[in-house]
Amino acid sequence: MRVVAMIMAGGAGTRLAILSEKRAKPAVPFAGRYRIIDFTLSNCVNSGIFDIAVLTQYRPHSLNEHIGIGRPWDLDRTFGGVRLLQP
Repeated sequence: MRVVAMIMAGGAGTRLAILSEKRAKPAVPFAGRYRIIDFTLSNCVNSGIFDIAVLTQYRPHSLNEHIGIGRPWDLDRTFGGVRLLQP
Protein backbone atom coordinates (compact mmCIF):
# COMPACT_ATOMS: atom_id res chain seq x y z
CA MET A 1 0.00 0.00 0.00
CA ARG A 2 1.35 3.42 -0.94
CA VAL A 3 0.64 6.35 1.36
CA VAL A 4 1.26 9.94 0.31
CA ALA A 5 1.22 12.70 2.92
CA MET A 6 -0.06 16.08 1.75
CA ILE A 7 1.12 18.87 4.05
CA MET A 8 -0.72 22.16 3.68
CA ALA A 9 2.01 24.67 4.50
CA GLY A 10 0.77 27.86 2.89
CA GLY A 11 -0.65 29.75 5.84
CA ALA A 12 -0.01 33.42 6.47
CA GLY A 13 -0.07 32.85 10.22
CA THR A 14 -2.13 35.89 11.18
CA ARG A 15 -2.09 34.91 14.86
CA LEU A 16 1.72 34.88 14.75
CA ALA A 17 1.69 38.36 13.17
CA ILE A 18 5.19 39.62 13.93
CA LEU A 19 6.86 36.23 13.48
CA SER A 20 5.21 35.52 10.14
CA GLU A 21 5.39 38.92 8.45
CA LYS A 22 8.21 37.85 6.15
CA ARG A 23 7.74 34.08 6.02
CA ALA A 24 5.06 31.40 6.00
CA LYS A 25 3.92 30.08 9.37
CA PRO A 26 5.56 26.64 8.85
CA ALA A 27 8.91 28.41 8.29
CA VAL A 28 8.82 30.27 11.63
CA PRO A 29 11.89 29.32 13.74
CA PHE A 30 11.35 27.23 16.86
CA ALA A 31 13.87 26.76 19.70
CA GLY A 32 16.64 28.41 17.70
CA ARG A 33 17.34 25.32 15.61
CA TYR A 34 14.11 24.06 14.10
CA ARG A 35 11.22 25.35 12.05
CA ILE A 36 7.57 24.50 12.68
CA ILE A 37 7.48 22.31 9.54
CA ASP A 38 10.24 20.09 10.99
CA PHE A 39 7.82 18.49 13.44
CA THR A 40 5.37 17.52 10.70
CA LEU A 41 8.08 16.11 8.44
CA SER A 42 9.67 14.17 11.32
CA ASN A 43 6.28 12.73 12.32
CA CYS A 44 5.72 11.50 8.76
CA VAL A 45 9.13 9.82 8.57
CA ASN A 46 8.78 8.29 12.04
CA SER A 47 5.40 6.88 10.96
CA GLY A 48 6.92 5.23 7.90
CA ILE A 49 5.59 7.73 5.37
CA PHE A 50 8.36 8.59 2.92
CA ASP A 51 6.30 10.02 0.06
CA ILE A 52 5.48 13.60 1.06
CA ALA A 53 4.14 16.59 -0.84
CA VAL A 54 4.31 20.03 0.76
CA LEU A 55 1.86 22.56 -0.66
CA THR A 56 3.28 26.06 -0.21
CA GLN A 57 1.71 29.37 -1.13
CA TYR A 58 2.26 32.39 1.17
CA ARG A 59 5.87 33.67 1.08
CA PRO A 60 7.32 30.23 0.30
CA HIS A 61 10.97 31.17 -0.29
CA SER A 62 12.49 30.52 3.15
CA LEU A 63 10.35 27.39 3.58
CA ASN A 64 11.45 26.02 0.21
CA GLU A 65 15.10 26.70 1.05
CA HIS A 66 14.74 25.05 4.45
CA ILE A 67 13.13 21.87 3.11
CA GLY A 68 15.36 21.69 0.04
CA ILE A 69 15.57 18.09 -1.15
CA GLY A 70 14.68 16.70 2.27
CA ARG A 71 18.10 15.39 3.29
CA PRO A 72 17.76 16.18 7.05
CA TRP A 73 14.74 13.83 7.18
CA ASP A 74 16.23 11.16 4.86
CA LEU A 75 13.75 12.19 2.17
CA ASP A 76 16.28 12.70 -0.64
CA ARG A 77 15.22 9.52 -2.45
CA THR A 78 14.89 8.42 -6.05
CA PHE A 79 11.36 7.12 -5.42
CA GLY A 80 9.15 8.97 -2.99
CA GLY A 81 10.81 11.65 -0.92
CA VAL A 82 9.61 15.20 -0.54
CA ARG A 83 8.13 17.38 -3.27
CA LEU A 84 7.32 21.07 -3.01
CA LEU A 85 4.08 22.01 -4.76
CA GLN A 86 3.09 25.56 -5.57
CA PRO A 87 -0.17 26.75 -7.14
